[in-house]
Amino acid sequence: MLGLLQRCLVRQGQRSLHSGRPALMAVSSDSGVGTTQNLSESDIHQDIDKRVKKSKVVVFMKGTKEQPQCGFSNAVVQIFRMHGVDDFDTVNVLQNEGIRQGIKTYSKWPTIPQVFLDGEFIGGCDIMIQMHRSGELGETLRKAGIESQISDPPAAKDTTEETTPSTSSTNVKS
Repeated sequence: MLGLLQRCLVRQGQRSLHSGRPALMAVSSDSGVGTTQNLSESDIHQDIDKRVKKSKVVVFMKGTKEQPQCGFSNAVVQIFRMHGVDDFDTVNVLQNEGIRQGIKTYSKWPTIPQVFLDGEFIGGCDIMIQMHRSGELGETLRKAGIESQISDPPAAKDTTEETTPSTSSTNVKS
């Protein structure tokens, strides 16, 4: 599953490198981000806070879930899709520099995408990948009342026995 995610990241990067499209292509979105263009930092934070609290899941990302504009944003969308979570809101930060910078100060996190669940900041792409790998994401989604289509990962193998020295005889040259 993670191999698929890594291939998606590579392919997304290849497409944007070779497509000839401008890197900051405007994408239509239903998020209404453009309405905050001339607001103060305080107003932008209030707008972000409203969006975070309004939605069960919201991702501040480059592009939309239908058309991510960077590999990291695409990875987050693909992780949600692997879990069967399609009902989440996105805010396209490329449409508004105030939101793009404001979300970084709001969350005290320097990178985009940023994922919020039940009003709480979860993290960015790297955190989502870690949570997905460990099974923590499925558990976190279920606690929030969102059903994950991925079953829990197998229980961690008990390695306490492996740390004791072996009693088997081996040919050791003296």
